[in-house]
Amino acid sequence: MATADTPLVTGTVAQRPDALAHIVATPAGRWLVPSLTDLFFVALFIWLFVAGGDGWHALLLDGDVGWHIRTGEYILDHHAVPKTDMFSFTRPGTPWFAWEWGSDVLLGAAHRMVGLKAVVLGAGIIIVLWPVTMLRQALWRGSNAWPALALTLLGTGAASIHFLARPHVFTLLFTTVSVWVIEADLRRPSRRVWWLVPLCAVWTNLHGGFLVLLVLLAVASVGSVPAGWSAVRRYAVLAMACAAVSLLNPYGWGLHTHIVEYLRSDWIRNVVQEFRAPDFRSENLLQYEFLLLSGVIASGWLFMRRRFVNALWILAFAHLSLGSVRHVPVFIAVATPILAEVATEWLSWLSGRSARGSSIRILEGLGTEIVRGFRRTSIWGGAFLAGFILMASPGQWPRDFPEVHFPVKTVHAYQSLLAHSRVLTDDQWADYLIYLSYPDQRVFADGRSDFYGPEVGNDYIRTTQGDYRWRRTLDRYRVDAVLAPVAWPLTTILKTDPAWHLVSDDGKAILFTRSAPFSK
Repeated sequence: MATADTPLVTGTVAQRPDALAHIVATPAGRWLVPSLTDLFFVALFIWLFVAGGDGWHALLLDGDVGWHIRTGEYILDHHAVPKTDMFSFTRPGTPWFAWEWGSDVLLGAAHRMVGLKAVVLGAGIIIVLWPVTMLRQALWRGSNAWPALALTLLGTGAASIHFLARPHVFTLLFTTVSVWVIEADLRRPSRRVWWLVPLCAVWTNLHGGFLVLLVLLAVASVGSVPAGWSAVRRYAVLAMACAAVSLLNPYGWGLHTHIVEYLRSDWIRNVVQEFRAPDFRSENLLQYEFLLLSGVIASGWLFMRRRFVNALWILAFAHLSLGSVRHVPVFIAVATPILAEVATEWLSWLSGRSARGSSIRILEGLGTEIVRGFRRTSIWGGAFLAGFILMASPGQWPRDFPEVHFPVKTVHAYQSLLAHSRVLTDDQWADYLIYLSYPDQRVFADGRSDFYGPEVGNDYIRTTQGDYRWRRTLDRYRVDAVLAPVAWPLTTILKTDPAWHLVSDDGKAILFTRSAPFSK
């Protein structure tokens, strides 16, 4: 039985040195003995991509990766970033911002080397590194292992709706890294914070989410007012430096103007699902709701303790996430490590008021003890990855886009016909057509909603819904093939129209070709 002079949890490395402790204390042992961080990485990897669900195929449920790959291959071939449209017949030659060109190059190069296997594997590794980094940051902040693990897993589940092989995965990881770097500087200023400047330059050319860093620094500057003018100026200057290097992109100021217009567009917010407010009906968004409410409560706690920057970060990104489900993972990246730290303070408060030997004190003690196992990494995470890549069954890796979301069989059966037609199809299916048949393929509209805007976008929406102007629209754009989901109202009209011929109907996708001249 524990006494007043004996610790509740015994047998730690520090209290009972053993052979393993001596090995871990050596430079070689640090890298050769598996750590809890390695086990967490492996467990997440298996949970997300191996053990269940759609596995690696889930990363291809958004067709945008198709045109990202082909854009990257174009850049590799031409050694230039495209400035005008490459994929449509509705806006040919119109100025276009390939604002994620760096990610496109990485996706294109990966695809050329190994195919879709390399594309999903690269995205999957970044996705798994993100919660690992969140957990490590939470523990660095002094969090107990239990709230850190629980909140990290909850945040990972909430953000999993955005786990796709798209450029935004870089923003998830870079946001967590940026919060960590700024928080470390808030506690002890150092020159390391200036590494955010080159990070911003790289981030700008990978994904438009680099604006998150500017918001983090602006809020840090405002939140530092009670600390004095020196701190305010430090983060304001850092924000201006990051803004300046963000101009190092192929479009200069034009990129920033385009992104702001994109984010402010009412049309985008109304028609693009990921820009709509969360509806809290799915399991993922219920997990987010818990984190959101916890964040609001925690912000009050932080304000009382004069930790203004952390409180303002939570509130600022909570506000953004309530306006657009697209910003939910960013809120999670910012808030989760802070919430774990606050939860640890609450746990300590509760433990201090509990009897010695109570469950809550034992739980807290165990959580404190195992933290040290997460404070290092070894070679075993990389060894696991290498072994998995070499030994995984070929059937695990996608060879094509998932048939559950894309008309794979119909497209392959009529690939030549589609590639030489002016096709109206679902915007996600258009991304797949571009992936399969570019440079021959041209489409009415694809997933680049920022490029098509309301002019073409409204024509697309009205026509697919069977609006009375459908014939005029198809003739104006000289559409000669329609590949439609069976649920489109337009399909019912085309089945009875003599100007259109039904080529294929597999119960999921219906293909029509024009059998009469265009109207004058």
